[in-house]
Amino acid sequence: MKLIYLEHSGFLLCGGAFNMIIDYCKGRADVFGVIENHALNAAKPLYVLVSHRHPDHFNPSVLDWRLKSGAAPVYIFSGDITGIKTSGQKPVFINAGEEYSDGVIRLKAYGSTDEGVSFYIEGGGKKIFHAGDLNNWHWDEESTAEEIAEAEAFFSDELADIALKCPEVDIALFPVDPRLGKNYPKGAAQFLDKIRVSTFIPMHFGDRYDKANMFETEAVKRGAAFIKIHGSGPVCAK
Repeated sequence: MKLIYLEHSGFLLCGGAFNMIIDYCKGRADVFGVIENHALNAAKPLYVLVSHRHPDHFNPSVLDWRLKSGAAPVYIFSGDITGIKTSGQKPVFINAGEEYSDGVIRLKAYGSTDEGVSFYIEGGGKKIFHAGDLNNWHWDEESTAEEIAEAEAFFSDELADIALKCPEVDIALFPVDPRLGKNYPKGAAQFLDKIRVSTFIPMHFGDRYDKANMFETEAVKRGAAFIKIHGSGPVCAK
């Protein structure tokens, strides 16, 4: 399976029998060009997943996409996305605990510690987890002890549910966000402590490639291969 990084939390997965785009948000011409070349012009089904409504994860222009054949992609959106108007293919809306399956992919939505859902995906012989905005979101330097304890408990509960039902994945796409301060990689480390991951790929780090790639040491320590992302343009990885 080939993955192409589309900035922030966006990825294009080329899975053999299908293509999938998750959380596309940027409208840059070069990024869209990669999507057009690898997905819209390909003779394969295209799935477009959106984990939640935040504009750094959802660009409504995806609803205008058409494949070379003229068909629309299959849209699978978090249930928190409302007010969608389309004359074409209507999205499948999915909430935590719900599943989608069509014989090509199987997908289950899990919870988030912010808006929307996270995605567990089976397809192309791989098990993939895209966290959306699931993370241990708190700022030790700014939060009160009560706020920190609440954030820890919230994340711990969501993580326990995921680990119980999908204890191992081939590829994890997970936030490593430097805005959280000194403990910015804590949520990713906790995820790897609970779930066996073959390959870890960072996301949701803005333009702080240096900070995101520093997580390699922690990932490898926990038995996961780590894919570094080096630039703001699309990056390919196996």
